[in-house]
Amino acid sequence: MTRAFVIAGTDTGVGKTCFSAALVDALTAFYWKPVQAGLEDETDSQAVMRLSGAAPERIVPEAWRLTLPASPHISARAEGIAIDPARLVPPHVEGPLVIETAGGVMVPLTDDVLTIDVLARWGLPVILVARTALGTINHSLLAIDALRRRGVPIHGVAFVGDKAEAQQQTIARIGGVRTLGRLPHLDPLTRESLREAFACAFTVSDFT
Repeated sequence: MTRAFVIAGTDTGVGKTCFSAALVDALTAFYWKPVQAGLEDETDSQAVMRLSGAAPERIVPEAWRLTLPASPHISARAEGIAIDPARLVPPHVEGPLVIETAGGVMVPLTDDVLTIDVLARWGLPVILVARTALGTINHSLLAIDALRRRGVPIHGVAFVGDKAEAQQQTIARIGGVRTLGRLPHLDPLTRESLREAFACAFTVSDFT
């Protein structure tokens, strides 16, 4: 399989989609969001295409598109369907692949299967995206511990938010992971501003 990364978060709304878009742009990668929960606003696939400039053919269609913005198992139940985790198989693409999970690593896909169970089956390296706000040390270390207990390889941690060197260093030291870089909050958030911020804060060779 070509080089692939799974982008997982320590929580929902931590900046996974922005980081995914930046990485897709930097690597000229394909993008796949296996499960999209919430269709009223711009979907993550649409946001990544807009912020990365990726051609539509590099955005792999979601396996499940669910209307309710909630945990996937709850959203699926509301529509009277059930997600089949066995059908979640990374697509074969001609180039690098960026896979973005729904929410954090422990988010349920069904009543019995968590996102992390699928990540363990895939065995792909995970880039953990963490915010720099209060509580990030606890959330990050819990996610790192959960991934390690299931044998999921951790490529590193990408932070999103204001500068917080002490928190970042603590997570890297106690968690035994490397810090890949930090995306600041961007206003305006455009492809150009995101590309510039990624180039300043990250090293592309860390992902190739």
